[in-house]
Amino acid sequence: MKSLRLMLAVVLIALSTGAFAQPDAQKSFDQLKTLAGSWEGLVAGTGTPIDGKVIQATLRVTSMGNALMHEIRIEGRMDDPITMLYLDGGRLLLTHYCDAGNRPRMVAKVSPDGKTVEFGFLDVVGSTRYGNMHDAVFTVVDVNHHTEVWTWMDPEGQPVLARFDLQRKN
Repeated sequence: MKSLRLMLAVVLIALSTGAFAQPDAQKSFDQLKTLAGSWEGLVAGTGTPIDGKVIQATLRVTSMGNALMHEIRIEGRMDDPITMLYLDGGRLLLTHYCDAGNRPRMVAKVSPDGKTVEFGFLDVVGSTRYGNMHDAVFTVVDVNHHTEVWTWMDPEGQPVLARFDLQRKN
């Protein structure tokens, strides 16, 4: 009985210590969850007809706080791509459900200042015939302002960047 109490005490101490030592993935995820809400801005940097178009982004914490859903609409476009961000063990992952019919996954790396989360390509499911998203960078400027830079890899393997400078709507 005495050894059981000792083991229980050790387990409780270990669990409480773990709760205070948040890994970078959890910190990054918590930071990104502060972006929940509606955002609006302009698309820039693509060199395509969507430059200068209004973009609306909605981020919503879902699944009992275990996922962050990111949805965008760009003026004049019919598509509505969805991106899910979630923790997988000690990693923060992003899966982009793309209008090109594929699902690239990316894994996060946090910047030293904690305000920027860079997602780098991990793998892709589905055809890349039309290209695929390759990486994404989220930067929290302040509570009402953040930027996103998404890199699309075209079918020839050439990157196309899109920058969204977003202001909170609500």
